[in-house]
Amino acid sequence: MQRSLKWFAVLTTIGMLLVLLGGALVTKTDSGMGCGDSWPLCHGEILPKNITPELIIELAHRVVSGGVGIMVLILSVWTWRSIGHIRETKFLSITSFFFLVLQGLIGAAAVKWGQSDFVLALHFGISLISFSTVLLLTLLIFEVDKKFEAEKIVLDNRMKKHIIGVTIYSYVVVYTGALVRHVNASLVCRDWPLCINSSFSLPTNMHEWVQMGHRAAAGIIFIWIAYITYIAVKHYKDQKVIYWGWIISFILVSLQVIAGALVVISKLNLYIALAHAFFISCLFGVLSYFILLSSRSKRNAQSLEKVKEDKRSPTTPPITVQ
Repeated sequence: MQRSLKWFAVLTTIGMLLVLLGGALVTKTDSGMGCGDSWPLCHGEILPKNITPELIIELAHRVVSGGVGIMVLILSVWTWRSIGHIRETKFLSITSFFFLVLQGLIGAAAVKWGQSDFVLALHFGISLISFSTVLLLTLLIFEVDKKFEAEKIVLDNRMKKHIIGVTIYSYVVVYTGALVRHVNASLVCRDWPLCINSSFSLPTNMHEWVQMGHRAAAGIIFIWIAYITYIAVKHYKDQKVIYWGWIISFILVSLQVIAGALVVISKLNLYIALAHAFFISCLFGVLSYFILLSSRSKRNAQSLEKVKEDKRSPTTPPITVQ
C-alpha cells in the first residue's frame, strides 16, 4: 500500500480527533456563541475586530473542522479508488464524510437559530461516528499489508452479541455525558460516586437525574466491558487482536471513569474534562473496529472451514499416459 496514503490517513484520523476535542472545548468553555449568530463568518466579518477568548476558540474550531472536512473528502475518494475492492471501504468512505457534514450543519443551525439541549447533545455523538469511520478506513489501509490478522478473526455468538450490545450502549453513555454538560448539570452533584453527602436518596430534580443517570450508565458500561475483557482473556488468547483489543478497551473505560470522577472533584478542570472526552472517543473507535471484525467473523469461519476441508480431502494422483 502507498506510504503516502497511509500517512494521509493517519493525519486525517488525528485531525478528526482534534475536531472532536475542539467541539468539546467549545462546549466546556461556553464558546458556542463566540462568533455571534453568524456562520461561517464571525460577526459577519472575515477578520473580526473585537477579539475575545470565546471568539478565538469558536473560530479555530470552525477553521480546523473545515480543513479536516476537506481531508476527509480526499481520503474518502482516495481509499475508494485504492482499496475499493474491500467490502467495507465504500460504505465507510460515504459515511465518514456524510456524518462530518451533518455535524457541521447541526453546529451551524445551533448558531443561526438555536437548538434545544437534547438536540445539541447529539452533536458530539455525530462527530464521534465520523471519527470512528475515518479510523476504520485507516485500519483498512494498514490491513492490506497484513498489519493485522483480521482475516483470521472468528467470534462465537456470545462475543458478537456483547460487541454489538456494548457498542450501541456506549453511544447512550456518550449522549448522557453530552447532555450533562448542555443542561449545565456537571456540578449539580458535588460528591462522587453518589450525589450529595454520600446520600442514597433519589435525585430531586431534572439536573440531578441527568447527572446521576450518566454516572449509572458509565458504571454499567465499566462492568460490562470488564466482563467481556474477562471472556477475551480466557477464551481468545490465540486471537491477539481480540485479546489485546479488549484489554485496551478496559484500560480506556477505566481511565474514562477516573476522569469523570476527577471532573467533579476538581470542579470542572478543563484539561481533565478534555481527557474525559478523549478517552471515550478512543474507546468508541476500538468498539467500532470490533463491530467491523464481528461482521467479518462468519465469512472468516466459512473460509477457514473450507481450507480445512481441502486439507482433509484426498488428492487425486496425476494420470500417466503410457
